[in-house]
Amino acid sequence: MKIQTQYTYEKSWADTQEADLLRIIEEEVGDADPKGTLSYIKEAIKGGKTITVGSCRFRFKPEEEQCS
Repeated sequence: MKIQTQYTYEKSWADTQEADLLRIIEEEVGDADPKGTLSYIKEAIKGGKTITVGSCRFRFKPEEEQCS
């Protein structure tokens, strides 16, 4: 599963590795469980939703972009 992130002040989406996703989540939610939050995000974005955690948005990489 490829996940893209975008901070609220950015205009473009970036492909993000899982280690970086965990770091971003930890920065945004503090003491909350980053792995549990990432699991929730993965489930929620499967249906095409965009999830916002703090000031960062997460989405499933669109199919047409995965082919490149």
